[in-house]
Amino acid sequence: MSLHRQFEDAIRLGRLVALATVLTGPQRGHQLLLWPDGTTAGSLGDPLLETALHARTEEFFAGRKPVRLTHPVGPVELFVDVQTPPLRLFIVGAVHTAAALVTYAKVLGFQTIVVDARTAFATPERFGHADQLIARWPAEVLAEQGLDESSCVVTLTHDEKFDNPALAAALRSPALYIGALGSQKTHARRRAALAADGLTDTDLQRIHAPIGLRIGARRPEEIALSIMAEIVAVVNRAEKSPAGS
Repeated sequence: MSLHRQFEDAIRLGRLVALATVLTGPQRGHQLLLWPDGTTAGSLGDPLLETALHARTEEFFAGRKPVRLTHPVGPVELFVDVQTPPLRLFIVGAVHTAAALVTYAKVLGFQTIVVDARTAFATPERFGHADQLIARWPAEVLAEQGLDESSCVVTLTHDEKFDNPALAAALRSPALYIGALGSQKTHARRRAALAADGLTDTDLQRIHAPIGLRIGARRPEEIALSIMAEIVAVVNRAEKSPAGS
């Protein structure tokens, strides 16, 4: 399959992908397709140039936009066409904070998926503004949805039987952001339970908890705002503070 076909397929499937093209020099026209997990296809025609590009792959994907650069090998100009799918926000728990979080997320262009097995809470009347409302066990839904580098997961139920399995599923994926509502005491219990389920300290450090930026939030709408601000900070790789509202 040609590189361009693979590139188009990745975009169509909503995967984060980049196509690097040499613009000048003897290797002009050579192309290398890159994925966030380090997988590649094609060649730039120069091992030193490829090594240098690989060293900056994380930077390119973090920037989430096309970039043109000049590399001292040669020197050579390259164009790295980074294609980013829409960010998806999975909200575990159809609670009041979730309703406000959907509103903020949609304004920012996120696809919003609210998941809660409690049908009394997960109703179209309360979440008609979400892109998807799924009344099933969250961990099962997250496993089926295929969390990737453009996925953000927030757990809000305060119920371990919902939140912990969902967090475990998220931590076993390359999800961009994982956050959990709850106090430090709650999070300590949560970490212990997840560790017992086989998650490592490195895995558990990915959880943003207590969730949200420090803005003194109290009302559900304010908590949702602090969560959304932290997610945007992570997406933009901006400086941020741990939560606490």
